[in-house]
Amino acid sequence: MTTTKAYAAHAATSPLVPYSFERRDPGPLDVQIEILFCGVCHSDIHTVRSEWGPANYPCVPGHEIVGRVTAVGKDVKKFKKGDLAGVGCMVDSCRTCASCKAGLEQFCLNGMTLTYNSPDKKSGGFTCGGYSTAIVVDEAFTLRISDKLDLAATAPLLCAGITTYSPLRHWKVGKGQKVGIVGLGGLGHMGLKLAAAMGADVFLFTTSPGKTKDALKLGAKDVIISKNADEMKKQVGTFDFILDCVAAKHDLNPYLQALKLDGALVLVGAPPEPLEVAAFNLIFPRKILSGSLIGGIAETQEMLDFCAEHGIVSDIEMIPIQKINESYERVIKSDVKYRFVIDMKSLKS
Repeated sequence: MTTTKAYAAHAATSPLVPYSFERRDPGPLDVQIEILFCGVCHSDIHTVRSEWGPANYPCVPGHEIVGRVTAVGKDVKKFKKGDLAGVGCMVDSCRTCASCKAGLEQFCLNGMTLTYNSPDKKSGGFTCGGYSTAIVVDEAFTLRISDKLDLAATAPLLCAGITTYSPLRHWKVGKGQKVGIVGLGGLGHMGLKLAAAMGADVFLFTTSPGKTKDALKLGAKDVIISKNADEMKKQVGTFDFILDCVAAKHDLNPYLQALKLDGALVLVGAPPEPLEVAAFNLIFPRKILSGSLIGGIAETQEMLDFCAEHGIVSDIEMIPIQKINESYERVIKSDVKYRFVIDMKSLKS
């Protein structure tokens, strides 16, 4: 066992504070990683504040992890000491169900093991995430990271990147399609970059005209102000695919109306309240309303390789771990462009 420095929440209403715990030593198939950077995801905030159900405390968040391999088990084949490696939202699954066998570990029928706040089948207790100096993960759930890209800006790809990439790939977004991204935040800005790199004509839906300049820079062909009824009417029946990245309550019906025959509106934002849908907006003319989670391990690696090939990373603001509580408040206010990343060397000082 190795003592690991971290930041943890000890209750839903308490700030994150310095914390130490024991990581297991690498087993035969394990990879030990020194964490260099960890992204800050809005789901970290929901989890530590028990907004998605009771958290297990102390809770060490973080599932956008990039680092360097410091040790490997004797049977590890994919990694060696000194390699760059990443860890995303999950660190294990049953590996035997139909979903796992199909490479869809995120939909494991027996429940995936999340990178933090999940029962830890190997060490007991609960998993601890990337707001820490090191992590030990089975090589089957460890990802190769390219040295072509900025490492800090690569970290958010492990959640924000795969969350947007997976539905774009599943619905075969590509050249000649008109694609909409709803909301310009941590997810939305990655959706713009990825859909544009896939060759689609991409449009941002936003309530904020002030986001137009950023959207065009990120790959949007144009910006549609969604609170302008006249602008929205012009879009009726014109979109092949719309990716909704908004995590607050909002009206889905104008976006369903914007779809063509067999067009799809896919939710990756997670509003806390149910969203109302008019049945006829699905029936006429035969539209799809769906949702998407992250991706499986193979698809996550595909996404990382795609981003390395196309020079895609997240737009980030780097922070020391000591500013984590301040960053949480800024995330809630959407006061970041577009993802915070923790420089983990700040935890070692």
